Amino acid sequence: MAAVAAVQLPELVEQAAAELGGDPFEGIAEGTHFAQPALFIAGLAHWKAAGEPDAAFWAGHSLGELPALVAAGALDPAAGLRLAVVRGRLMEEASAVRPGGMVAALGGSDEVVRKVAEEFDLTLANDNAPGQMVLSGDSEKVGEARKALRAEGAKAIRLPVAGAFHSPLMEPAVPGYREILDATEFTPVEGAFSCITAAPFDDVRADLLGALTKPVRWRDTLAAMRAAGATAFVETGPGDILTGLSRRTLGEDVESRSLAEEIEAAQPDPAQEAAGA
Repeated sequence: MAAVAAVQLPELVEQAAAELGGDPFEGIAEGTHFAQPALFIAGLAHWKAAGEPDAAFWAGHSLGELPALVAAGALDPAAGLRLAVVRGRLMEEASAVRPGGMVAALGGSDEVVRKVAEEFDLTLANDNAPGQMVLSGDSEKVGEARKALRAEGAKAIRLPVAGAFHSPLMEPAVPGYREILDATEFTPVEGAFSCITAAPFDDVRADLLGALTKPVRWRDTLAAMRAAGATAFVETGPGDILTGLSRRTLGEDVESRSLAEEIEAAQPDPAQEAAGA
């Protein structure tokens, strides 16, 4: 991610370093206050490296909503990065005030995961795809839920995050984020979907604010874009996780592909180059 960002968006890397007091990519493992700006820049950098492809519809998963809005023309890149910086800091501070955790349930039935969430008073924070859901809440209860999910036959993985993201435990971050959202300019665009409402953005500031404490409805968002006429889903950020979720949710009915994966595949093999030399 860092290499692509340095080539494609050096001005955003410089802005982030100035605001954070350090390179976001070098500090990405230190906490979400570094990780969120890094992911914002990386998402846009890979989109730019792919030729800034246009689309009829746009959506981002969680923090990914910000680079998606930039790509859609609704948000200035520098302003989007500022939102990512403040969002990451506020969420990290909220995690210190109200500690929590998250656990991914893979392979279990939706009914079992929802039952476990209710039993341990956890939030279904990410409904990503059939057989791919994430619970969020009190750290101790997340640990107990992990055991319960495994007992039910699901693969349960504790996520390496310091907070209960997309749950009411993020409420301390809301006032500060509301303040910077109110001060940020957005341009109305068509085709940009909120992953929280699974519908086109209505009030973009309210929808982005709600994303702090409300679940990501990615499965529903993909289905809504498909119903609106989308026939091909292209992941423009780093990696191919969303491509896998699209295939899992929509099956072979649509085309799902990762541009970052294609860019990487097109790069020359250093070993072959050395052999040729």
